[in-house]
Amino acid sequence: MIISKTPLRASFFGGGTDFKDYYENSKYGYGSVISTALNMYVYIMVCKRFDSKIRVCYTKNEFVNSVDEIKHNIIREALKITGIENGIDIVYSADIPLSSAGVGLASSSALAVGVLNALYAYKGEYASPEKLARMACEIEINRLGNPIGIQDQYACSYGGIRVYKFWADGKVTATPLGVPLENIRNLKDHLMLYYTGLTRISSEILSEQKEKIVDKESVLNQMLEMVDISVQALQCGEIEKWGELLNEAWEKKKSLATKITNTEINEMYEKAKRAGASGGKILGAGGGGFLLLYVPTGKRDSVEEEMKDYKKVEFNFENEGSRIIFMEDNRE
Repeated sequence: MIISKTPLRASFFGGGTDFKDYYENSKYGYGSVISTALNMYVYIMVCKRFDSKIRVCYTKNEFVNSVDEIKHNIIREALKITGIENGIDIVYSADIPLSSAGVGLASSSALAVGVLNALYAYKGEYASPEKLARMACEIEINRLGNPIGIQDQYACSYGGIRVYKFWADGKVTATPLGVPLENIRNLKDHLMLYYTGLTRISSEILSEQKEKIVDKESVLNQMLEMVDISVQALQCGEIEKWGELLNEAWEKKKSLATKITNTEINEMYEKAKRAGASGGKILGAGGGGFLLLYVPTGKRDSVEEEMKDYKKVEFNFENEGSRIIFMEDNRE
């Protein structure tokens, strides 16, 4: 039996520059994002069956004779990549509700990374974070044709709070911030996370965003530049600047596609700002999911009071990426 544990993620700055159409043609030679893994996880359990069938258990329970019969597309393609053909149970669970609709925490990419990690370990093979991310991109983008970037797969694989650069030649670098731990903790203490209660099909938003990359190149360039600005602010202990930057980035992000925001999200965000939040953003593609807020010192209580009708989600930063947390070889 193998169990993998893979973190979800929150992206701060640079979203949209991780699309291949952008970073392959960027005047900078790369796209870049800054994101952090969160202490919310996707768990994958795999174990050998007595017979040659395949069982896949999530919100549904699939019991099939061959890989090609599996309806869960990510798990099906992960089995194909790892070359496992039969005789296996795969159980998928998570710290957030399992759904076909996205919530902006990269749950699909965390699933792809986590199931690959578990299946490679089942075969007795070690898969590096780079390999897990690259193979997860192969599944989601190349095999399934999802109109997404490549930041989520790397954030879930590597963990920690890092700057990711997506180079025009296809190379990806994952660099820790290298700032005082006290500043990272200070940043975390000024962030609050709320669930909007709205879900959306992220592919609809991302398809439009992908189609507009050329037209929105100047906006994406500005969003990329905010990555370095935010890191410099954190290095200097200028934590409050993150609120201003998040607000600026959110205004720019809303211009990338028509359904990134809506009346409900706008009202929620403005309510938080009136109560004292200086900035924030919808995580992921937009349209729903989770609202991340930056709240200055002394304003937390007023924001909590104003946002009491929404579900507040406690979280922390996660230093580790996808890992195997249990392994027992009973295949002999």
